[in-house]
Amino acid sequence: MAASLLARFTRFAFVAAAAAGLAGCGVNAIPTAEEAAKAKWADVQNQYQRRSDLVPNLVATVKGYAKQEQDTLVKVTEARAKATSVQISAADLTDPDKVAQYQAAQGQLSQGLGRLLASVEAYPDLKSNENFLALQSQLEGTENRIAVARRDYNEAVQAYNTTIRTFPAIIAAKVVYGAKPMVPFAATTPGADTAPTVSFDGPAAQAGDNSGASKAGAN
Repeated sequence: MAASLLARFTRFAFVAAAAAGLAGCGVNAIPTAEEAAKAKWADVQNQYQRRSDLVPNLVATVKGYAKQEQDTLVKVTEARAKATSVQISAADLTDPDKVAQYQAAQGQLSQGLGRLLASVEAYPDLKSNENFLALQSQLEGTENRIAVARRDYNEAVQAYNTTIRTFPAIIAAKVVYGAKPMVPFAATTPGADTAPTVSFDGPAAQAGDNSGASKAGAN
């Protein structure tokens, strides 16, 4: 009887010690950091989808006042279609090529929107249209949300990548999970790492609006 109890106690002590050892090697920390990064990536995708959803109404509104901007409108519509079609799952976040394709597609839409919004300066009636003003406000808020979501994702990726490369978690990363570094979201165009100022009040007012860009995130 005593021998049986001793054997059970020994097995329990061994399991407990093994569990503690594995925990100390990052068995729990690695998936926790990975899931946090994936959740932040979902936020990035949600905000880009929010922007994409605004584009059809924006294009339709501009078209009603600025038919001569047809070429720009077509390019924005095409860029939206491309950005919508290029999607990656959380499992693809370790693939630099797939992440780069997603970033490039979103960057093209950003550039197209920039050109479209710049052309609006020539149409005073459009700038005072209530529907257009509402879209302006929503776009401002969305661009700020995108910037925040990308920043939060990059911070989560940095935490995950640091975890799987440092001791003792690197042991579990290699032996248990075969973990690979995740790809951060990089700026693909100059200034793409900050939310652009969306202003339709002329160059002078545009400069003054830069200080208020952060307030737009509340929209």
